[in-house]
Amino acid sequence: MERKEGFVMFREVAKLVIYRNLPKDSILFCLSEICQEFFSGNYQKETLVTKIYVQIHRLLDLATVYGFNDNLWHNYLTWILVTQENPFTVTCEKVGAQDGTVNQFAKGDFLIFKHLFDYDFSPIEKELSINCFDIICNYHSLQKSERCYNKNVSEKVRSLSRKIEQAQDADGIFTVVTDFYKAYGIGKFGLNKAFRVKHGADGVELEEITNTEEVRLSDLIGYEIQKKKLTDNTEAFVEGRKANNVLLFGDSGTGKSTSIKAILNEYYDRGLRVIEIFKHQFQDLSTVIAMIKNRNYRFIIYMDDLSFEEFEIEYKYLKAVIEGGMETRPDNVLIYATSNRRHLIKENWNDRNDMEHRGDIHHSDTMEEKLSLVNRFGVTISFSKPTQKEYFDIVVNLAKRYPEITMPEEELKAEANKWELSHGGISGRTAQQFINYLLSTFSG
Repeated sequence: MERKEGFVMFREVAKLVIYRNLPKDSILFCLSEICQEFFSGNYQKETLVTKIYVQIHRLLDLATVYGFNDNLWHNYLTWILVTQENPFTVTCEKVGAQDGTVNQFAKGDFLIFKHLFDYDFSPIEKELSINCFDIICNYHSLQKSERCYNKNVSEKVRSLSRKIEQAQDADGIFTVVTDFYKAYGIGKFGLNKAFRVKHGADGVELEEITNTEEVRLSDLIGYEIQKKKLTDNTEAFVEGRKANNVLLFGDSGTGKSTSIKAILNEYYDRGLRVIEIFKHQFQDLSTVIAMIKNRNYRFIIYMDDLSFEEFEIEYKYLKAVIEGGMETRPDNVLIYATSNRRHLIKENWNDRNDMEHRGDIHHSDTMEEKLSLVNRFGVTISFSKPTQKEYFDIVVNLAKRYPEITMPEEELKAEANKWELSHGGISGRTAQQFINYLLSTFSG
């Protein structure tokens, strides 16, 4: 490649229209400036090499976070395409490409990305006596635990990267990228299943939960009626039909939280996302809903172990959001909560005393206000503690999933009985802990 051609190609980065909202210190812009400096001929070799290594280091860091492999340069360019939230990409999410003049600008950007994908770094490497670009374009990462990176994001980016490599022109890239937007969406909502609420420099933010438990409803033994009620409601929700907020209540360790995690895994590919929020963050509920109401996903706002003491007033924020506020809750948002309490808010005997008054508020009115919160959940599902027979069934069925557990069934039940007597009583959680204990006794 001649110096002029290389210079012109990287100068095209400045001509991006749709995808130009990258930070000025992004790897792409920094490498663009480095290449322009190189092809201008006005540089100091050692200084330029140092600048290149700084960007290679940043690229390796990104590859570690997302588990990129093979061609890290292509993976990075693809990562830009799937994380850039702008009017074009947001319009395409979950519905695909639409007819419009904006497609001309998009295809112009995709032509630039085609050139970047095909870019030949060898002239730079030859003149500067380096080989780092060759290494990152033929990279073999170390094997690492899936919990060390976001496997879900990694697989999607790498798969799309390979499809872009095979595309012949800008039209081909336009097709595979917009098809990706239709299938998975764009940005953090498209790539991730679950989020948590946090306060950042710019106020309320949604932070990705990069490693979620890969559990399915079939992993929860028993509770078939409860699981069906939950799936029926969620199925209606993801299909765009009317659905209700859900309260899962009952004894601890019976599978309430596991059911929510399983629902997320069952319906993620159909556009379901979960946002976990804690009681002290309820004042942010309206802000969170405003952030997601115009996106083409279905969001469950998830509240785990929900309950309120008598003196806590955060439940008022929740009541206003669920029903009764001036702004209607958007159709793409539901609230799913789990609780060990049926009525969520702790009562005391004074709440039931109709003969006394606290100021000008009758105690029965106070009690009614507290009980009204649970009535705002259209579906309530009870998860009760299993009987001993059901507990043994759970243990036996869990054991069947592990061939290394060869203990006879009657002995298994006897040992499970001993375990629950000293480990918190009968529950599905206790059964799983017992199975984990058995597995821990086997040598690796």
